[in-house]
Amino acid sequence: MRLVVEPAVAPLTGRYTAPGDKSISHRLAILAGLADGDSVVSGYLDSADTRATLAAMASLGAVVTEDQGELRIRGGRLGPPDAALDLGNSGTGVRLLAGALAGHPQLFDHSVRLVGDESLSRRPMDRIIDPLRRMGGRIDDRDGCLPMVLSPAPLHAIRYRPPVASAQVKSAVLLAGLWADGETIVVEPGPSRDHTERLLPAFGVEVSRRGEEIGLVGGQTLRPGRFHVPGDLSSAAFAAAAGLMVPGSSIELDNVGLNPSRDGVLRILEAMHGRVDRHAGTAVGNEPVGSLGVRASRLQGVEIPPAWVPLAIDEFPVIMALAAVAEGRTIISGAAELRVKESDRLAVMCRQLARLGVAVHETADGAEIQGGRVRGGVVDSCGDHRIAMSLAVLGLVAEAPVRIENAEWIQTSYPGFVDDLSALGAVLRWEEEE
Repeated sequence: MRLVVEPAVAPLTGRYTAPGDKSISHRLAILAGLADGDSVVSGYLDSADTRATLAAMASLGAVVTEDQGELRIRGGRLGPPDAALDLGNSGTGVRLLAGALAGHPQLFDHSVRLVGDESLSRRPMDRIIDPLRRMGGRIDDRDGCLPMVLSPAPLHAIRYRPPVASAQVKSAVLLAGLWADGETIVVEPGPSRDHTERLLPAFGVEVSRRGEEIGLVGGQTLRPGRFHVPGDLSSAAFAAAAGLMVPGSSIELDNVGLNPSRDGVLRILEAMHGRVDRHAGTAVGNEPVGSLGVRASRLQGVEIPPAWVPLAIDEFPVIMALAAVAEGRTIISGAAELRVKESDRLAVMCRQLARLGVAVHETADGAEIQGGRVRGGVVDSCGDHRIAMSLAVLGLVAEAPVRIENAEWIQTSYPGFVDDLSALGAVLRWEEEE
């Protein structure tokens, strides 16, 4: 499907409520399925990616029911699935599941096959396979990629320092550590999202933090409970970007997760002179939540500190879109991790920005973008949901309509994207590709 975005002819205004956080939804589906008993989850994100993780847990024996917008997940009784677990396009789902299942005692003497779509099957899995094998995990793979077959077996604890900061790698090792003999320790080479460390104690699992070291002793029991998923800052970033770009706009964003381990996008917007007011609210579980007030701004190019990159890793496509209209040059470095996402986000965004007339130079680990006028035209998401949404936001300030091919990938993470932007005054429509 092609998404057509018309240039905005009036300010965007109104209130926006962020959909449930995708990262937290994945983790709750897995942890509730591991816990012995009934957990209740409200605010769970309904997207293709998170449904895939939930379906995988159901295939393993978790009983999932829904009533009045709440999920009830009965876990603790896992068994081998009848077929391969298909995680679709979800890198988070497949990597966290691999860690959670590699040493699960209820799956000993069985095997679990993990598969995904064409895009996910190209993404590197060796970054979790290596530490899991060091723990005693028995894994067959295809040159470090999916499909991956786990033969769950007893694990031993390790002390592991990932080559790069990665919440998915850290979480996979910690989840494997639930079943390992001894204390599993992950030494973080830099900051990354800490949702797993915040959620595990809510399930009764003690997690220690000593400087860069995160420790977890195996053999602890996971207790079920009641949980709420806060709003997703990564999704809210698109509405925030639209509000900053379109002249005269004023948007209030409610129910936004403000976890400091992933607020890099807000730091970058503020550094670009974006008018973003943070308002702290009541914490949801161990997650800080609040609201944002966004006002149209005269954005300035900025050199983004590499230390901020892990704190905004999913938001760089929309940050690059903002850079396209900012005054001056924006420099991104230390972001080579963007090359192994749903697409090579550095290469794809640079190509699409160039198609819209933006002066952009791709580097080995980032990009240099000279802000200015944005032409309309036809661009391609290349099968990447965040690129599709970022180009849609940029289309609001283009000189002519922007047509985004392969935009249906938006459904993997944010099915309500078009409706939510339309409610603020944007004009977007779907059309069949010829």
